[in-house]
Amino acid sequence: MDVGSGKPTAAERSFVRHHLIDVVYPDEHFTAGDFCREAEKASSQIASRGKVPLVTGGTGLYIDSYFGGLSDIPDISVDVRREIRAELLEKGLTALYEKLMQVDPQFASHLHPNDTQRILRGLEVYRGTGRPLSSYHGRKRRYGRGRVLFIGLYEERDELRRRIERRVDRMMKDGLVEEVRWLRERGYGPECKSMRSIGYAEMNRYLDGAIDLEEAVQAIKTATVQYAKRQLTWFRRNRSFAWYRPHQVQEMREYLLRWLDESSGQAG
Repeated sequence: MDVGSGKPTAAERSFVRHHLIDVVYPDEHFTAGDFCREAEKASSQIASRGKVPLVTGGTGLYIDSYFGGLSDIPDISVDVRREIRAELLEKGLTALYEKLMQVDPQFASHLHPNDTQRILRGLEVYRGTGRPLSSYHGRKRRYGRGRVLFIGLYEERDELRRRIERRVDRMMKDGLVEEVRWLRERGYGPECKSMRSIGYAEMNRYLDGAIDLEEAVQAIKTATVQYAKRQLTWFRRNRSFAWYRPHQVQEMREYLLRWLDESSGQAG
């Protein structure tokens, strides 16, 4: 999934080493916990070479989970997940929500009855571990260690929208439709969680004949703008962030150097 994910190009990856890219197949289950464990391995490898890890990206849940901690829930077997999803198709979401209310009322009471992902997760944890998901809350494992410098990049609303529109247009020119068609031919259909993400979901609807191509492209742009707003809201809750416009390279550099000086002084 190269085009729709905005994956760094081969040239970019040869210039700067990237980690956690091409680590799972499109139909593999990959959680925030999986990310944290893989990120910890990568960070250790980077540190062993005398380098400083840069954790980049826009998924606030993963960033917060890595640095703020994540409930240390054991891995849930694929068989348990398949069993619960089969029940979802057979009995419907309402029946599963009622079951969750019985086994974990504390967790279920905070969910909307239509929150499919969390209802399934609650039942998965209960059946896979024998304990309610709520019992793991408050016991968090923290992965990211040491002092952390948080830098956020932002654009003014109109410019952000223009950048997003250009980005989507570029993805279309780079072959997003062909990529989604290629994935479907290899068995990665619209039912895969990865194929329901922004860009892939709209292209699947187009290939299924639900919307035309122009509608699909506009839907991707709209969904991406909405997601960017949610990203900004999420990250701005973290008061540790220093915010800069992308062109403020010199200001960021000076801030980084001051931070490094302060860090070395504290270490001493």
